[in-house]
Amino acid sequence: MMLPVIMSGGSGTRLWPLSRASHPKQFLALTSKQTMLQDTINRLGSTCQDPIIICNEEHRFIVAEQLRSNSTKASEIILEPVGRNTAPAIALAALSATKNGSDPYLLVLAADHVIEDVSRFQQAVDNAKVFAEEGKLVAFGIVPRHPETGYGYIKQGGKQQIVDAIGFEVDAFVEKPNYETAEKFVDSGDYLWNSGMFLFKASKYLVELEQHSPKIYKVCKDAFDNKTQDYDFTRIDGSIFSACPDDSIDYAVMEHTQSSIVVPLDAGWSDVGSFSSLWEVKDKDENANVVQGDVILEDTSNSFVYSSDRLVTTVGIDNLVVVETKDAVLVALKDKVQDVKQIVTKLKAMQRNEFKDHREVYRPWGKYDSLDTGLRDQVKRITVNPGAKLSVQMHHHRSEHWVVVSGTAKVTNGEKTYLITENQSTYIPLGQIHALENPGILPLELIEVQTGAYLGEDDIVRFQDKYGRD
Repeated sequence: MMLPVIMSGGSGTRLWPLSRASHPKQFLALTSKQTMLQDTINRLGSTCQDPIIICNEEHRFIVAEQLRSNSTKASEIILEPVGRNTAPAIALAALSATKNGSDPYLLVLAADHVIEDVSRFQQAVDNAKVFAEEGKLVAFGIVPRHPETGYGYIKQGGKQQIVDAIGFEVDAFVEKPNYETAEKFVDSGDYLWNSGMFLFKASKYLVELEQHSPKIYKVCKDAFDNKTQDYDFTRIDGSIFSACPDDSIDYAVMEHTQSSIVVPLDAGWSDVGSFSSLWEVKDKDENANVVQGDVILEDTSNSFVYSSDRLVTTVGIDNLVVVETKDAVLVALKDKVQDVKQIVTKLKAMQRNEFKDHREVYRPWGKYDSLDTGLRDQVKRITVNPGAKLSVQMHHHRSEHWVVVSGTAKVTNGEKTYLITENQSTYIPLGQIHALENPGILPLELIEVQTGAYLGEDDIVRFQDKYGRD
């Protein structure tokens, strides 16, 4: 059996303002009705085991909820305490896969790729497994459709064939080229895009990692040996793991091993790394526009126009990206969207929350939408999932009024516990220990009005939390 390893730690900064640090692109439904993580899981073949998901601590509940809503399970959800690139992440998965003496084939995938032809993808995986059975580390190389400066390349060497499976020796891994060099690569027919997807035996990867990057191997092994279990999550020892070198699998292993093979993949692949690549994979109208949401176009062509909350209209534009969310608007030339990440860098430097959170913020119990904020007041619309409960908590600087819009709320307010339903309200004084729970089978929606001298999310003192948050 094959054990998929799905890496879900990216931030997707070039897709801001849709993708944010707290809710990046792999958790968004960008190219289908399901999220990119769910699509990645759904395209796995029937011979695959339940996947290992690798993510950071902040995203753990999003991953768990998207697995639940997709009616799928994970073999394990491994939490990286800090990001250290792909080589250490894969090492943690390999150590987990071999901990009980098993040695599965690891199919390493990113959670945020698009693959249009699933059958071709699965056939390429079957071909790669033939080489992995011979002790090879197999990379999947994408047959390039055009010169691309946003991807690394793999130069093909001699052809290798085992029965019907065809691969090529790896002559070189090449960093992202300039446009002129990329044109030469594509014209030569000797180069493939480096997809970042791999297949190999778990034990083979660990042997090669120990040989070529011994520090990464040792730190990962020590950190994994000191792991702890937290509900459905495996926590890696952060004090040890933080000392791990920050290296990709290409740099740490693939550029040094004598056992590499690349298998070509031509299946409509995209990493959807920018709005221009998202425009490429989406259906277009007769003027080559991609439109989503409440949008009206006039004399508009070759553009990507996205509305999440309001009417967006355009007149007389070409080759633009226009993206509207509840709290931000982006307008950019389509061939300049790689630079959107510079906007995110500026937002972080200015300590603006828009780089990290949407106005609508997801929590393990549900979500809230900040409708309005003043100097001493804030209004939120809160949705609590059936059976979910916010932590038992108190605030030093604010009081809260809750008005139920729909559903039933079980309220703990000091020493009292009571139910309130639609059109009923309650008041939580400053400093009062309180909790909110949805005991029903339908979502609970309420309006919360906060008043006080400080309204930040860090004014929460938790006494008890069913989700293991501090």
